Amino acid sequence: MTTRDSHESAVRGGTAMSAHPGTTSKAVNITGWVLQVVLALLIAPGGLLKLIGDQAMVDLFSDIGAGQWLRYFVGICELAGGIGLLVPKVRALAAVGLFLLLVGATITNLFIIDESPVLSSLLAVVAAVIVYLRRHELPIKRS
Repeated sequence: MTTRDSHESAVRGGTAMSAHPGTTSKAVNITGWVLQVVLALLIAPGGLLKLIGDQAMVDLFSDIGAGQWLRYFVGICELAGGIGLLVPKVRALAAVGLFLLLVGATITNLFIIDESPVLSSLLAVVAAVIVYLRRHELPIKRS
């Protein structure tokens, strides 16, 4: 293998990769972990508040009008997603799930409860970046 071949195998799809397929560089891995921990620390407590019945959360989901079952569902998803981000075997799937949940939250903020979508949008972007950085861990068949 020439130096050029080595370099080409080390850079794939615009992200730095190690010479071993399916593994990421140290910088990409550290960035992923920092984003995962930050997102987990921002999401999981909100999920816990929903599950314990914090009055602000009960009122929020009453305003949404879909019933309190949705508060429990979202709380479970947020708590599981926050924990999942810290478990290497499921972190990519957790990020996908949180991304979808946060897109739903953004839509709800915009069109149903007339709240600012800024926080949910920013968190969705963070989740999307994690998905991108961990995409090689997703259970998707590649040809």
